[in-house]
Amino acid sequence: MSHPPWRGHFKANIVFSRACCYGTFPRPLGFSPFLLPLRAKMDRGVAAKRKREDDPPFPSVENGADQGFDLSLLEAVEKSQASVEVLDVKTVRKLANSFDRRLKSNVEARLKYPDQPEKFADSEVELHEELEKLKILAGAPDLYPELVNLDAVKKLVGLLNHENTDIAIDVVSLLQDLTDEDVLEDNLEPAQVLVNALIENNALESLVINLQRLSETDPDESTAIYNTLSTIENMIEINTSVAELVCERTKLLKWLLAKIRVREFDSNKQYASEILAILLQNSPANQKRVGQMNGVDVILLAVSMYKSRDPRTSDEEEMVENLFDSLCCLLMPLENKERFVNQEGVELMIIIMKQKKLAYGSAIRVLDFAMTNYPKACERFVDVLGLKTAFAAFMGKIPTSKKKKRESYQEEIEERIISLIASLFGGISRGSRRERLLSKFVENEYEKIDRLMELHMRYSTRVKAETERLDHLELDDLEMDEEERYNRKLESGLYTLQLISVILGHLWSSEHEGMRARIELLLKQQKLSKKDVKDILQEYHDNIGDLDGPEEKERARSRIQKFIAAF
Repeated sequence: MSHPPWRGHFKANIVFSRACCYGTFPRPLGFSPFLLPLRAKMDRGVAAKRKREDDPPFPSVENGADQGFDLSLLEAVEKSQASVEVLDVKTVRKLANSFDRRLKSNVEARLKYPDQPEKFADSEVELHEELEKLKILAGAPDLYPELVNLDAVKKLVGLLNHENTDIAIDVVSLLQDLTDEDVLEDNLEPAQVLVNALIENNALESLVINLQRLSETDPDESTAIYNTLSTIENMIEINTSVAELVCERTKLLKWLLAKIRVREFDSNKQYASEILAILLQNSPANQKRVGQMNGVDVILLAVSMYKSRDPRTSDEEEMVENLFDSLCCLLMPLENKERFVNQEGVELMIIIMKQKKLAYGSAIRVLDFAMTNYPKACERFVDVLGLKTAFAAFMGKIPTSKKKKRESYQEEIEERIISLIASLFGGISRGSRRERLLSKFVENEYEKIDRLMELHMRYSTRVKAETERLDHLELDDLEMDEEERYNRKLESGLYTLQLISVILGHLWSSEHEGMRARIELLLKQQKLSKKDVKDILQEYHDNIGDLDGPEEKERARSRIQKFIAAF
């Protein structure tokens, strides 16, 4: 078995033991822990649809012509204005019939003169012009059902397999325009008719087959690659089932992973990382598929390039975030957590944290995902001396840069580290590793407990303020059910406060007299009591969901109940 390139950073004699009591960390009812790891992504707008101005520049034109601007749509408008003045059903039929004639003419010419390109070249120029004219329909999405009824979608999809790559590129450009988010924003129903027709006529398969024959060394084909990915993203926006269909029916995942393997950065690699994150975000089936395709190793190799250097541009930085988001998604299924540990992903994330580069926070996020409900990852983390690095962050020693000085970034790291420590306590229930974890809260005169209680007070104050605000809203007769109220409190910091209380429960249950005395002293200083901690734990207990099954729900409740009894 070959080892990852980061293996050499650790001594070979580190001992790994499988002996561990299975520990889990429950999820509150109605609250998805996946929302937290992607929150930073949502905050910076990455999850939103890529805007047109972010598209890759079009190939430059020699002899002083305009550069970086696509004139094809304007050309289509100009060419169609002479014969098309109003976009209506009659217009669609006229355009579809004209397109049909040019298509038949091209097919006949190719069949008649298969070895004489000059004989069918003119028919392909005319076909190209007809495809450009069809772009005008992007201005009238309500007419898409008529386009479907005229069987034009089937013919367009067929052209994705045209022997002339330029014709296939024209079709990709047309589909990208027809499915553009800005065009379809207020036209969901006709958009769904179009996308369903594309699916029924095997557009996904044809798009990916065409994608595989395009070369990035050719500027036009490189742009077509980008437009293909954009079309697939547009289709997912309109019909979310496309995310799994395209992975079931095509080799898109294989293509994306191959693109991510390439060391050089470009806009298509960035977009490939974004599409991969989208495909993995809400699909356990896709998460498992990518895991089986050695995707965990591929993404680890891709992010390892940034263990000791920062991305050079904002676009490259976005790509790195997409890769880490994909890795977090991949770590949802248990089998992928195992792959992550076996490929020494824990070690790589610790290295990234130690280097204190831009990916620092992302590495913590990945570790938290890996260790949630997976004791083997927790054991490995302790064995490779990760506690020192994690508790440095817990104590507020978080590296900052000009880009990462914002308060929200500091809080995100803080909350993620709290979750990570809670996962460690849940995954390591006994033995020397447990003792090493507990000893961290004893060293330096209990400074970690002081920090924990400081965080407890801060988040408690924040949740109290939100609770009072919600009470005022209810007095103003604004309806809000209990689930919505609870979720709003979670978002305001209750989830982190619950994790802090769970950690306090583990410390108190250790029956260490010094730690108990310190906790009681600090509670008293803050005019709080053990009952306040118990109340938080009780609310957590009552809202534990059954996302991991009814048996796990009962086990989780039992653990929390033991903490309540101990206090």
